[in-house]
Parts: sequence; C-alpha cells; structure tokens
Amino acid sequence: MSILKTAVSKATDGRNIIILMGGPGAGKGTQAERITDWLRVPHISTGQLLRSEAMAGTVLGLRTKAIMDAGRLVADDVVDATIAERIIKEDCNAGIVLDGYPRNIRQAVAFEGSLPMKDRQIVIDIAIDLEKIIPRLTARRTCGSCEEIYHLITSPPLRAGLCDQCNEPLIHRSDDCEDVIRERFRTYTDWTRPLTGLYRRMGIYHQIDGMRRPDQVAQDIRRVLEQEICIGAPAEGFAVA
Repeated sequence: MSILKTAVSKATDGRNIIILMGGPGAGKGTQAERITDWLRVPHISTGQLLRSEAMAGTVLGLRTKAIMDAGRLVADDVVDATIAERIIKEDCNAGIVLDGYPRNIRQAVAFEGSLPMKDRQIVIDIAIDLEKIIPRLTARRTCGSCEEIYHLITSPPLRAGLCDQCNEPLIHRSDDCEDVIRERFRTYTDWTRPLTGLYRRMGIYHQIDGMRRPDQVAQDIRRVLEQEICIGAPAEGFAVA
C-alpha cells in the first residue's frame, strides 16, 4: 500500500498533524512542499496565512493587519484563532503540514486542546548550525510578488534579478542580513527550547540533521513518516536504503 493510501485510511480514525520546526534557513518550506506532494495534504505557513487573511479582509484579517501595521507581534490568541479556522476546512480532512506554528508552550497547549482525540501529531525538527547557515541566508533572494525563493550560489534565477515564475524583480530581504539572522536565531531558540522539551515528553519529537542536501533531509523525514504513519512494510516509493 502506498503511503498516500495508508495516510488516508488511517486518517479515517484521525488526521496526521505534521509540525515542522527549525530555525531561520532550515529549509522548512522546501521540505513542507515535499511532504504535501507525498501525502496530498495542505502546507499551512503561519506567516503566509496571516498575510492572506489580511489581504482577504476577513474579521481576523483586519485585526491582524492592524497589529502588523503598527509594527507589533501578532498575539497568540489571534494566531490560534486563524489556525483553528484554517484547519477545519475540507482540504485538511486527511491532515496538514504546519510551518511556523506552534511557536511556544502556550500555543502548543492551546492547539493540542483544540484537536480531536484521534488526531496524531508528528513533530519534525530540522536542526541547523547557525555559523554555517548564515552564508545560505545572506545569499538568498526572494520574489516580492509570488515569494519564490532563490539562492545566488546554489539555485540562482535564470535571469539575474528576475523571478523565473512571474518575471518580477527579486529582493534581498532586510531580515536576511547577518545581524538580523543572529537575532532571529536567538529569539527562535529561546522560544522553542521549552517547546522541544514538551514534545519530547509527549513522545512525538523527531530531530533531523538539516545541514545536508535537501534530498538527504527529505529521506530522513520519509523514514520518520513511515514509522509514524505507515503500517507494516515500507511504503511504495519510500525506499530507505
């Protein structure tokens, strides 16, 4: 049985809630896309979701926009409510991949309490080395329109300075500078250290070495998903040699 069929069959008794953790530059977005391709479940990025709600002009979106426009962090209860509304939609019936949520103990407890008893959480933490990740991030460029990400060394655009997807100019985000990266990493570590401890105690935590090629990281994630989702022999397409 393929991992997709197994995931769907098991989802009749509960959804597969895959939580991706990892500091700035860990490659969560890349791995989330691979997981969604494997399992046919939506990738929910907290940042993108909040921006989409704001652009859509929903009640929550307008509240979020006012907070972000004022330069403040969006409060936990607003993020919790936004996620809660998103994950009850029909495309989440078999499961979801969460990127950027929960970020702290309070969010994790609130999220756990909102899930049906049969839903299963699988936490995958993509661990990285800050000193080695800085060059990866400082050479990153992002499309200001579609948010496609490029790297000047490892995955440059076909035409310098322009997005391959929509032909819009690429930008060097202000938070991709070394000082900002170090501060983001410190903040992330402070926030998530207690969260990691909680997930370890719950027995749902899996750490993956993120300082290798994306395909190698993906292979380790496959192994975790086989163990946590699949029943019996390794799933079709998930060879682990």
